[in-house]
Amino acid sequence: MKKITWLSIVMLIVSIPTFAGGLLTNTNQHVLFLRMLARNASTEIDAVYSNPAGIAFMEKGWHFSLNGQSAYQTRKIISTFAPFAMNGQQETKHYKGEASAPFIPSVYGAYVTDKWSLAGNFSISGGGGKATFNDGLGSFESIVSMVPIIANTMSGLLPGLDIPKIDKYSVDSYMQGRQYIFGLQLGATYKVTDYLSVFAGGRMNYVSNKYTGYLRDIQIGFAGSDAMVSAPQAFGQLANEVPAAYKSSVEMLAGATADKEVDCKQKGWGITPILGADFKMGKWNVGVKYEFRTNLNIENNTSVNTTGFKDYDHGVNTPHDIPSFLSIGASYNPIPEVQLAVGYHHFFDSNARMANGKEQYAGKGTNEYLGGVSWNVMKWLQVSAGMQRTKYGVQDDYQSDMSFAVSSYSYGLGAGFNITPKLQLNIAYFWTKYDTYTKNMDDYNYMTNKLEALGIPSTIAQAVKMKGQDKYTRTNKVFGIGVDYRF
Repeated sequence: MKKITWLSIVMLIVSIPTFAGGLLTNTNQHVLFLRMLARNASTEIDAVYSNPAGIAFMEKGWHFSLNGQSAYQTRKIISTFAPFAMNGQQETKHYKGEASAPFIPSVYGAYVTDKWSLAGNFSISGGGGKATFNDGLGSFESIVSMVPIIANTMSGLLPGLDIPKIDKYSVDSYMQGRQYIFGLQLGATYKVTDYLSVFAGGRMNYVSNKYTGYLRDIQIGFAGSDAMVSAPQAFGQLANEVPAAYKSSVEMLAGATADKEVDCKQKGWGITPILGADFKMGKWNVGVKYEFRTNLNIENNTSVNTTGFKDYDHGVNTPHDIPSFLSIGASYNPIPEVQLAVGYHHFFDSNARMANGKEQYAGKGTNEYLGGVSWNVMKWLQVSAGMQRTKYGVQDDYQSDMSFAVSSYSYGLGAGFNITPKLQLNIAYFWTKYDTYTKNMDDYNYMTNKLEALGIPSTIAQAVKMKGQDKYTRTNKVFGIGVDYRF
């Protein structure tokens, strides 16, 4: 009979986006994005990322920018599953994860001439922080919550196996994930005509992830008693008391409820080819950028893995592609002091390889719609604001409490201060209002499949099949400050 490994089922890769953008892509690389959002047709220093062909229309000479952002996010999961009532008498439980990235730097540089321009930047191109779930997650607890039900069902279905009824359980669970994708972008822009420019370049992406978690001190309580006892010890003792034919089944439960722990780091890298074009005439400017899919694998560097789950063994590789990305934007200056801008993003999520073939549930990809306005109030002051609608195309089978994508509205506002004619200080505040995604399941978290895969007889797994529901949402806020300098 296969060994049950609770943590091996629930310890999936955690997605920790603390920025705007797609499933693995951060688009708010500069404080000017936080201030206005619709930067797809920019011809300022942030164009190095948002519209690289647009740097051809910047003032000739050197341009530099240094930015710092602080991002804070909470993840809220409301899980409803009947067996939870055996731990706290509530079928619905609230799980909260805190994600933070106190300092996210980005650096930009560009050299602009009449025809050719060179530019580059360094930023956190994906991920951007760590998320901590001090009380674990519903996907952790749901499997532990099945221990009493499995034991009681086995006792009822297998003649001669007399296990006292279990009606309580408890568990100490914890999960923390950290995810960063560091991006170094370089490229060249050529001014074809006075109205048209093109760009070619690439970004080297380096992935650094770390996941730690555990399930400890699983306890059970027998009907008629308020006492809680160690589950592995209780099952181990029962294994010596039941008929020999059932000894291995009870020993399986004893091993299953032993402490489980994982400590795994992941590394990997890949190159993103990038092409762009910009058309500028009069009061109008239009920018287009296409980032190709990044072929990327991450390799485990595991120091602890007592789960028995081979995917977390040292040296194992997992696909972790960054989806291709199309960006289109236009800006218009009705008067010299005012700029209006719109933009559109599409992430081709289903074409990117993901762990366990998850891309097949990514739907038709992610769409984002952006709008913004900027106003030069006076010679030394500029104010701006914008919004973005993000619509994910993911299906139910993509979503889990450890990695979910929720459509949202994002808003940003800020100001730019011209300290000198060549030095500008930017400050901004950006926040996101997320929808709530509800996932109803006839078989909560595919419990029967998990139990069968772990060696539980199909008759018992089917007998304990239960409905459940998860609701996912988030909160997010980002503060940014940066300086732009040219000479």
